[in-house]
Order: sequence, then structure tokens, then C-alpha cells
Amino acid sequence: MQGWLGDEAPAFFDALARRDVGLRLNSLRGPLEALRARIPWRTQPVPWCAEGLWLQEEASPGSHPYHAAGVYYVQDPSAMAANMLLDPQPGEWALDVAAAPGGKATHLAARMGGQGLLVANDVNRPRASALAANLERMGATNALVTSQSPDRLAERWSGLFDAVLVDAPCSGEGMFSRNVQAVLDWGVATVKGNARRQKAILAQAAPLVRPGGRLLYCTCTFAPEENEGVIADFLAQYANFGLADLPDVPGLAPGHPEWIGGPADLQRTGRLWPHKGPGHGHFYALLRRRGEPPGDLPAQWSGTDVPEWALTLYRQSLGEVLVQAPPEEGLILTRDSDFCVTPMAPELWADLRVVRPGWRVAALRHGAVVPDHALALALRPQEVRAVLDLEADDPRVAQYLQGGSWHDERPPGFILVTVDGFPLGWAKRGGGRLHSRYPVHLRLK
Repeated sequence: MQGWLGDEAPAFFDALARRDVGLRLNSLRGPLEALRARIPWRTQPVPWCAEGLWLQEEASPGSHPYHAAGVYYVQDPSAMAANMLLDPQPGEWALDVAAAPGGKATHLAARMGGQGLLVANDVNRPRASALAANLERMGATNALVTSQSPDRLAERWSGLFDAVLVDAPCSGEGMFSRNVQAVLDWGVATVKGNARRQKAILAQAAPLVRPGGRLLYCTCTFAPEENEGVIADFLAQYANFGLADLPDVPGLAPGHPEWIGGPADLQRTGRLWPHKGPGHGHFYALLRRRGEPPGDLPAQWSGTDVPEWALTLYRQSLGEVLVQAPPEEGLILTRDSDFCVTPMAPELWADLRVVRPGWRVAALRHGAVVPDHALALALRPQEVRAVLDLEADDPRVAQYLQGGSWHDERPPGFILVTVDGFPLGWAKRGGGRLHSRYPVHLRLK
């Protein structure tokens, strides 16, 4: 890097040790200006992301109740550019191939506004479960979470997606400031090994893109073998793809084909450098598949597959909680007795490892239907019959997040608990007390 960057190298090396913390506001929680006004720390805007903020003081945003309420996602500012470049549109079909823990996938969901289909995949099952939890926390309602290898997805879903994101595993110099193991693991052999793996993942993901669709490849490494080299190899093998011009993003520097002896067209790739702006750096390449999409592609599924007796109980139980009728388009009852709204026809994913088939709205337990945590986190207070709104510094917020209870003599039933108007989850009132229904696996210690 010293040889390639010359006089810039010292600033680059210093930036690798700098701790930049970004917050990406969740547009599903309301207008961005109103959300910005709620953030209790000094921030600067991220130049390339309307939702992005860059913390200017020491803070612990992950422990603030706004984090539990999905008001923001703690994310590196450089990573926020992915959705500005891929530009997902409401109603499109999008796929994040290696999505955990969910920074880019939750951004995709927010940009799509609950319309269309988002498939968030991670081959590692525990990571895929954490991914599902983050999508729930941010209020995503159009996401299906899978845990499959990209080649298996390509076998099943060839040519289905308008937009595919490959955030490839890499040698991760962009992680150095917050992950000591990334520093210890780094080496030239690691770079070469990652490049081989990235080429395989990109080749497996390519068939998932429909003709006319786009594929965004990104890494948080600066090694050209894992960036320009991977793209050059891909383009040499796949004549049906070409590099697209990256949208105008402040601070995005062109690629360096001369570093690998590659074709000049690789200048159309780009990097966000850590010494030239907020964040720890990213590489991006936008590829477009040639051709026109066929006219018989499937649409977002709007059927219902629930036994009539269960549907009747579902309507009755959630009708006591919600102001309006509960959702029924896309509703299924899973083998685990969960009511989910799935955006994709079940026959398209029935033979895959699906961690979450969609938005989980309720569960059938011991003959009763109870509202799910994911339902609460996608609702607005005015959509629920009973709401308890707490201020962020109210000690009951911590009690609630720890699974506690307190004295409350008001009428029994399910209550949506909110913090400054943002949903935290359900509580249930009865016997003169209000009991937290915050999920056990999420509770604060």
C-alpha cells in the first residue's frame, strides 16, 4: 500500500486505527428530519447517505433504547454507500447474498418501503438468525431470510432478481480499528485465498440476476487482488455482464486497473478511502446483466394459506389488539405454528433452508393466538388499541427491556410499549400489574 499510495500512505495508515462510528437512521420510523432531531449526541451528516450520521463524541448508541426501537442501525459510514449505488426501488425483487449481521439488508428494506421482495441470505445459520432479528428490529415487513449457499439459491431462483448485492468476505483492513483478529489474520496468503473465494461467490451469484438487472460487488479491503482483480476475472468469463458507471457519490475515487495490470474499464469501479472521509473504507463495482427481462416473472405473493379455523381465531385475537383488521394478504401458518406474511409464493422456497419466511405477525400457542414481537416493531402507535408511551429516561424503559413488571390497575390485555413514540414491543396487563413481553433472548442483562 505504501508503494501504491506514495505520499498518502501515512494518512491512510493512521486512518486504519481511527474509530469512526456511524448511525443510519431508519426511514421506516418516520421522516429523517424528525429522527435526526431525536438523536441525543453530536453528529455530522455522512456525505453520500441521506440517512447517515457520523458521531462526533464518545457514545454507546447500542445500549440506548432507540437502538432497541429500531430508530437507527449502528453502521460504518462507508458501508452506507451500498444502497445509494445499487439503488433498490419499491416493488423490485432484491437479494443480499451474504447479508449477516444485516447493515446493508436493513437499509435495502427501508429503501424499498415494504414493497416488493427482499431475500436476505447468510450461509451460516446462527448468523442468519441474528440477521432475522435485526430485520425485525428495524420493522422490515417484506423480507424472507434464508441460510443457503449462493449456488443452491441460483439453482432455485435463476434470473429472478432486479438487484443482487454481494458483500463478499474479505481480508478486512476496514475492520482493523475494531477487530484485533482481523489484524492478526491479515497476510498476503490471506488476500490470495479470499480472492479465490470471492471469485467463486460472484460466479454463483451472477445467475440470480435477471436480464437488465444489476449486481453490486463490495468489500471492506483495499487489496486490488480482491477488488479490481476479482472483477477483471469475472468480466473475462461472463460476457453477458458489463461494468456500469457508478452514481455520483461524494468522495468515491475511481478504481486502479494499473495495480493489477487490468483493462482500463476497471476505472469505473470505486473506493471510499478511510483517510478521505468518514468511515473505514469500501470498494464497489456495479455490474449490469445485458438483455431485457422476460415478461413472465413472478410477482409479490398475495395469497392466503391458513386453515379457516385458525384464520378465524387470528382475526378475533388480533382484532382485540389492533385498530384495523390484521394483515391477510400473503398470510401463512408455518409448521412451527407461526402466522407469517410471506412476500414470495411458498412453492418457490419450500425446499430451501428458510430461517424466516417473512414478517412474523403472531403465533398459535396452546389454542390461543398471541401477537409477535416482529408485529409490534412494524406498527405505529395509532394502529394499536392500547399504548404505553415512555420517555427515553424513564426507569420503566430499562425494566421493560429486562423483562420486568410493575403495578398497573388499568384494563387487562396486550399493550404496545413505545419510547418517545417508537415501538419497543408488547406488554400484557392483568392482575393489577403490567408484565413485559420483551423476548427473552433480547433482554438486557
